[in-house]
Amino acid sequence: MLKIGNIFENYLNKETLFREREPLSSSYEPEEVLYRAEQIQEVANILAPTLRSEKPSNLFIYGKTGTGKTLSIKYVLKSMSEIAEKNNVEFTHLYVNCKLKRVADTEYRLIAQLIREMGESVPSTGLPTDEVYNIFYSMLHKQNGILLLVLDEIDQLTKKIGDEILYNLTRINSELKTTKICIIGISNSLIFSEHLDPRVKSSLSEEEIIFPPYNALQIQDILRKRATKAFKENAVEIGVIEKCSAYAAREHGDARRAIDLLRISGEIAERSGSSKVGIIHLDEAESKIESDKIINATVGQPKQFQCVVYSILLLSPQRKNFFTGEIYELYKSLCKKTKFNVLTQRRISDILAELDMLGIINAKIISKGRYGRTREVSLSIDHSLQLKLKEILEKSLQL
Repeated sequence: MLKIGNIFENYLNKETLFREREPLSSSYEPEEVLYRAEQIQEVANILAPTLRSEKPSNLFIYGKTGTGKTLSIKYVLKSMSEIAEKNNVEFTHLYVNCKLKRVADTEYRLIAQLIREMGESVPSTGLPTDEVYNIFYSMLHKQNGILLLVLDEIDQLTKKIGDEILYNLTRINSELKTTKICIIGISNSLIFSEHLDPRVKSSLSEEEIIFPPYNALQIQDILRKRATKAFKENAVEIGVIEKCSAYAAREHGDARRAIDLLRISGEIAERSGSSKVGIIHLDEAESKIESDKIINATVGQPKQFQCVVYSILLLSPQRKNFFTGEIYELYKSLCKKTKFNVLTQRRISDILAELDMLGIINAKIISKGRYGRTREVSLSIDHSLQLKLKEILEKSLQL
C-alpha cells in the first residue's frame, strides 16, 4: 500500500537544486528588464503626461507571447508609482488579465473586477450592468488625476464580449470631471486593431508599440540572470542554457517559454535524484511542455477552431504543404457533418495565424499574382503528437 506521507518526508529530506524558485516563475518581476530599453523608453514618454495629471494617449502594445510586453509595462508603472509618491501626484493604475476565467468574460464581470481592484466589494453576478457601471462612475468621481487601465490579452476580451466595451470605457471620460481613464491594451495578436469597429477604433485614437521577438543570444542572457538567482552554484550543466535558448528562439523568441522550460527541467532533475540539471532533463521537459501546450491550446478552443486543426491533420499525411483554400473546403465539409456554423474564409485565415503563433503550423504568405495572396501551410508538430491530437479531436468533435 502506497504511503503518500513517505513521498513528502523524502522530499523534505532530499537535497534541492534550487536556491529559490521565484525567479523562474511567471509572476517574477526582475529589477532590470533586459533588451527592452527602447520599448520601455517609448512607453514612458507616452505615459509621462500622467504625472502632470494630463491624460496621455491610449496605448496598444503588440507582440507575440513571451516578448516582455507585460513585464515592461509593470516595470514602467512601478517606476511611475514611485515618482508619483515622491512628488505627491495623484496616480492610480489597474491591471486586469482578460484571459483569466470569470474575470473578463462578460462586461459585468470586467467592471465588477475593476471596482474590486479599486477597493470596493461587488457581487460577481446579480446586479444590473447599468448599476455596476454607476458604482464604477461614483468611485471615479471621487478620484483625482489619471487612471491608467491595463487590459492584458485585450484580444481575448473583445473575442468574448465584443469591442463595444472599449467604446464604453473611452466614453466614460466625457462624463468625468476630476479624473480621466487611459487604456493600455496588451495583445499577442498583431492584427487585433484591424478587426475593431471603425467607430471604436476612432474613439480609442491610440498609439502603438510593437515588441519584437528575442533572439537566441538575448534569451541566453535572460536565462543566465534568472538561473544564477534560481539555482545553486554549478547545479546546471554546461550547454543546458544554450540549448534551452535555442528551443525558445525556434519558437518565435518566447522568453517566457524558455524560463518555464528551465524550471521544469530543474524539477525533473530534482525528482530523478540527479545532482545537476542536464540536457536529458531539458529534452524531457521540452517534450512535456510542447505536448501539453498544443493539446491544451486546441481543446480549449471553440469547435470551429478544432475543425480547422482537424482539417489540417487530415491533409498532412497526403503531402507536406497545402493552401488556405484546401483547408477551407475540408473545414466546410466537416462543419456540415458536425452541424456547426461555417465561419468565413477571412476568419479561418485569422485562425491559421493563431495556429502559427502557437507553433502548431508554419504558415507562409505567398503571392499568386493577379489571383491575390494565400497561405502555404505545413504542420510543425511531430508525428506522435499529430496522432494524439487527432484522436482527442475526434472525441471532442464526435467524429
